[in-house]
Parts: sequence; structure tokens; C-alpha cells
Amino acid sequence: MKYIYKVLIAVLIFSGCEDDRDVSFIDSIEAPTNVAATYNIAQDNSGLVTITPTADGASNFEVFFGDSTTEPVALKVGESIEHIYTEGVYTIKIEAYNIGGDKTEATQELVVSFKAPENLMVTLKNNESISKQIEITASADYATMYEFYSGEAGVTQPVATANIGESVSYQYQNAGSYEVKVIAKGAAIATTEFVENFIVTEILQPIESAPTPPVREEADVISIYGSAYTNIPGTDTFPDWGQGGQGSSWTEFDLNGDKMLQYIKLSYQGIQIGASQDVSSMEYLHLDVWTKDVTILETSLINISGGVTTEKPVNSDLTAGEWTSINIPISDYTSQGLTVNEILQLKLVGTPWAEGTVFIDNIYFWKSASNTANQLIQDFEGTPPVFTSFGGAGTEVISNPDMSGINMSTNVAKLTKSAGAEVWAGAFFEVATALDFNNFSKISVKTWSPKQGAVVKLKLENADASITHEIDINTTVANEWEELIYDFSGAPTADYVKVVLFFDFGNVGDDSEYYYDDINLVSNSSGTPSSIIFQDFEGTVPAFTSFGNIAGIITVDNPDKTGINTTFNVAKMIKTGGSETWAGAFFEVSSPLDLDNFSKISMKAWSPKQGVIVKLKLENADASITHEIDFTTTIQNGWEELIYDFSGAPSADYVKVVVFFDFGNSGDDSSYYFDEFTLTN
Repeated sequence: MKYIYKVLIAVLIFSGCEDDRDVSFIDSIEAPTNVAATYNIAQDNSGLVTITPTADGASNFEVFFGDSTTEPVALKVGESIEHIYTEGVYTIKIEAYNIGGDKTEATQELVVSFKAPENLMVTLKNNESISKQIEITASADYATMYEFYSGEAGVTQPVATANIGESVSYQYQNAGSYEVKVIAKGAAIATTEFVENFIVTEILQPIESAPTPPVREEADVISIYGSAYTNIPGTDTFPDWGQGGQGSSWTEFDLNGDKMLQYIKLSYQGIQIGASQDVSSMEYLHLDVWTKDVTILETSLINISGGVTTEKPVNSDLTAGEWTSINIPISDYTSQGLTVNEILQLKLVGTPWAEGTVFIDNIYFWKSASNTANQLIQDFEGTPPVFTSFGGAGTEVISNPDMSGINMSTNVAKLTKSAGAEVWAGAFFEVATALDFNNFSKISVKTWSPKQGAVVKLKLENADASITHEIDINTTVANEWEELIYDFSGAPTADYVKVVLFFDFGNVGDDSEYYYDDINLVSNSSGTPSSIIFQDFEGTVPAFTSFGNIAGIITVDNPDKTGINTTFNVAKMIKTGGSETWAGAFFEVSSPLDLDNFSKISMKAWSPKQGVIVKLKLENADASITHEIDFTTTIQNGWEELIYDFSGAPSADYVKVVVFFDFGNSGDDSSYYFDEFTLTN
């Protein structure tokens, strides 16, 4: 059955495609969970029951009625079946299947009785983690389902229904006392009711910690308060300036060992930094804020440069009942004329004035990672990659809809997770050359999500998806760009060529739109790596263009795995007999060679002759700017490293790498080998 499902889904997804596509993701889809069924029994003593199967991750069901009917009925997601029962107790079996054919089954009791429900027991309680939400459970003899009436004025009743014995949740708009009602129903016309006055409560403080700040180098952070980074010593988080009827009070709130600031009835409050700070090199001021009743937080920086105190405010909207991660660009202060070279104080003002309470954690200034070397994987500014979407997601390259903050680029990728899309919906694209995890260990991605806390999964695959590695990171902000950094240092060794992205992983699609951009390899350490291999012929082979009547360049097994080169694959050039003195070949790189951080290019070469000229030439896209250097081999029939100094090359985006062997002499059918082009210093 599972094999048939896999074949069918592969045909449905890839019919019409000329090439074979990888369907291995089907094997990784989890079997359905939370398998159940809801009942709707006609209250007319007829025994007519409508059964609707449900499950997470299911595509179809089989329902066994539990009576004398022997054959099950097949249903798709969202479909129901009507069946007539006589009085009795039945065990319904539901088998749920995913698109890969994996099955999960569950059994559920159905009571059909023409008696009114008896012994109705109702449990009501406030949810401990969700404000103004209550949990309802009802049980009764001779009942099949129940309805819950919230008692709210102006709300259509009932607000929830469930099978008898199951729990439902309901969230109120306002806390307070309500007359709630539960009606238990069976197959009989008569029903049984429960009525009670219940007090709905509101959560007045956070029940979970603020989002964990990303790992940053100490040089990229100036921390005022929090546990993620080293804070400035001597900082006073409640100086109590006491001017103008300040009125606020303060405490350090302890949430299961995680401490945070709590400002009560916030009018205005100050933070006195242990020593003045020059934040002119920083890019943002960050705060995480939780509140139930403050709508706007005004945050001012106060500078004392030259003995003159100046301050400027920036307002941030807060979301009640959840953490709001705030990143205020330092430019929002400097654009108002504020000098930020001696920041000594922060001032916080709440709206409405002196009425609400805020909890604040992770106060720090930060900037993008410095002293790191990046290698671009994809920025969507040139020819867009070919996306393969799956699970109901759609992906395309569009104009940047929010050119702000850390991303001012023109184009970005857009992923739409359509309504009903699978929890694992996403998209991938392929890179021309395997990702370089010899010189880099991390990948950074700029993302924009309409939801804070959404899981963004980044997965890498080799060509046939036999080796994969994936990492999850939660977004920390909503409706703005942030950079997520994935650490692939623990990934198994492989030639990773597929980059797969999933947004809001684990949740069914709801038509939300997500954006991503500037996917980069990031160096292993805080310093620039000493070298970067940009072609080693171990992954996808580059497209060579030969000229001067030589045979085409091919990639072959290393014919001489000795000395400085024991790699598996190398490039081979045969300088055909009679070919031109300038015969050679070139290939193109996916992004311009980084001659800003590196000044030289090394190449490992194998020549059957000593003293031949090996010319290396770089060209920009249209060959309007070029630079070439000659190197003479010093050994024969062995590998040696040739190092070309391009520090004198004119500034340009060099994307073509041209190689000539035995330059100046006509071809004589000699074979030359070369490998591992490396940027170095």
C-alpha cells in the first residue's frame, strides 16, 4: 500500500516533467496523528449518526462502523458519512493515511440511546498558560456529544461542540463572571443541561521567557541587561529620578530562575548605564517586552556629549499578552539630530500613562557580525534559481516588499504557504557547486515573517538526497527582516547542492507570505579564513568553454594521488596536436571572486613537462576588464601548487577563470591536470 501511494503521488506531482525528480521526501513524512472522529446524532430517535473523521497530516480515511456492517467506507479529508444505528454501544475504528501510505488507526466509543442523558458531569477550569481561556470537559451516560454556551452577550451560541468525554477550549474577549451552560445530547429528543456561574481569569504576567537572543561576538554587542551577553557593570535599572510625579515602582521578576525587569504602573522610568557608551558603530537597540495593558513603549536615548544632555524618543507598539521583540535602528535616533557617542541613560515611557505594567528583558545594542568572511550562495539579484516547491507552497522571486532595516536589496524570494498546505510545505533550489564546508561552518539567511516564533527549517541535501542535514530556528520578530544563522558544523561530510527552506514548519498553511534573501556561507571563526576553495571539482562539474582547437576539458579521477593532492577528482586538459599556442579553457563562478579580502589565487597543477608556462587569466562578465599572470612549472609528472598574485588587478567583478597550459607553444597531445582553485592571501 505504501509503495502504491508513493508511486501515485510521484506521478501526480511530477507528471509532465522530462527529468527525474527526487520524491524521497515522501518517506520522511510522519504518519498521521490525533486520529479521531466527531459525531452528530439526529435527536429524533432515528439512530442516524453523521461521522466525520479527523487527523493531523492525513489525506484520506477508512471508517469501520462497529456494527454488522463489515466493509469500511473510504473518505477524503473533510468528508462525512451518515449511518443508522440501533440502540447500543459501538466501537468505531478510524484508519488515517498520509500521502505516503503510512497508516495510523484509532478506536472510539459511540453510544446510541433513545434515553435522555443522565449523570452529566462538567469540569470547567482556567487555562494556566493562555489568558482568558477556559477548558471544558463533559461526561454523561447515554450521551454522545455536548454543546458549550459561553454566556457572553452578543456572541452566537453555542460556541463549541465536542464528543462526550472530550475536552474543548474557549477564549473569552474579557475576563469576568459568566453564566455558562453545557447541553448533553444523545440520540433521544430529550437533552440534559448544566448551568454554572464561572469566573474567567486573565494572566497578568509572562509565563514563558523572552526569546533567546542569537549568538553574537562580544565586539558586536553592548549589553545593558539580560543573561545572554556580558552586561556593563554598575548599571542601575531603577535610579528613581522622582521628577514630575514619576509614580512607577520596580522589581526584578523571577520566572523559574529567569530574571527580568518589571516596571509597575509605568509612567516614565530610567536606566542609568554603568559608564557612558559610544554606540555610533552599533546598528540597533534591542528590547524584549511583555505586557497586558501598555499599548506603546517610548524608548529614549540620553547622550551627555560635551557636558550637554540631549535625548530623543522612538515609539514602539506592543502586543498584549505576548513578548514583543523590538529592534530600533540607531538611525532613528541620529536622524533626529541625536549624537550617540556618549549614551549614559535610557528612558522608558508607557502609554497609557501610569496605568500599565511592563516586563523587559534582553536590553542591548547590536550590529551585524563583524570580522567574519562570507561567501554568497544566493541573493536573487541575478538570474533566479529554479525553485521546486512541495506540499502546497509556492515560491518566486519578487521585488523586496519591505526595503528597511538589514535588507535594502532589490529582489527577494517569496514563499506562500497556501491555506491547507502541508505542515512540511516548502521549496528548494540547487547550487552549481557544492557548498564549501571546508572553509565555512554556518549559513546565514535574512528572513521576513508575519509571525514571531515561527519555525524556519533550513535543510541541505546532496544530489540524490541520500545525505541530509537540517536545523530549526524560530523567528524572534514579526513583520520585519532579521538574520538567522544556522550552524552546520555538525553536518555529515557530503557535497551539499540542494538548499531547502520550510517556513512555519509543523503548522498547516494559512495563506501567510514569507520572504528570504542573502543566503551566505559564514566563516568558521570570528576572523577571516586564510583561504577559500572556490572550485575543487568534487561536486557539480562547472561548464567549461574550450578554445584554440584543444579537446574539451573533462573531470576525471585523480591519476596521481600523491604529494600535495590526494583528492578524488581533478580537471584534465589535453592540448591537442596542432592546437593554437594560446589554446585553453575557462569556467564561470556563481558570484564574483572576493579580491577585496583575498589577493591571490592558488591552483594545484600536474604537468608532464618542467618549465612550461601556465597562464591564469580573470575576466569580468563581458571580458571588458581582464588580468592575467604567468607561472612556470618547476617539476614534471608531479603535483605542485602555483600561486598567482592578483593584488595589482584592476577592480572588477571577476567571474570567468581562464587557464592556459604550455602557453606560447603549439599543442602536442600532452595531458595536463589541475585542481583546487583557492582564494588566499
